Amino acid sequence: MTVQQKAFADLLLDSPIIAAVKDDEGMERALSSDCQVIFVLYGTILNIHEIIDRAKQQDRLVFIHVDLIEGLSGKEIALDYLKQKTQADGIVSTRIHLIKYARTIGLFAIQRFFLIDSLSFENVKKQAAYADAVDILPGIMPKIIRKLTGQIRKPLIASGLISDKQDMMTALAAGANAVSGTCSDLWFE
Repeated sequence: MTVQQKAFADLLLDSPIIAAVKDDEGMERALSSDCQVIFVLYGTILNIHEIIDRAKQQDRLVFIHVDLIEGLSGKEIALDYLKQKTQADGIVSTRIHLIKYARTIGLFAIQRFFLIDSLSFENVKKQAAYADAVDILPGIMPKIIRKLTGQIRKPLIASGLISDKQDMMTALAAGANAVSGTCSDLWFE
């Protein structure tokens, strides 16, 4: 585990709930919560810097889900833009070439995986080496979380279908370093 990955894992020990925000209202709720990490799942190339600035003014770590931002392409130049023109701490993406490139330019890279079968599980083990942290969906699979935490040695985030405190506690008890969700009530648990 790199120094940057260790620092991130340590932060998640203190603040294991990640606010995944999908609109301005969600951002306001996230900023009023104790969540120290925010995944931005909305915006456009025209307003992403304003969204990031608002969170950074509140001293939050901000990760941009680049696959979901309108106007940002799946090309490396989009990451150059984020690095040079915003205060983003890192990215979230399903695209391995963006994960690799983000790390080369100094952005923290969280690779998101959708686990639907044993083949996708094996892909996590193979591709996790390129990311600083791994985000798996759905996040309500304690048996799979336990297996992965023993094999990938990276901070592991459980996301997707986390709907209540029990889901959060189950994922954390199974070994996830953090849980991420868009249900703002969970950000205040």
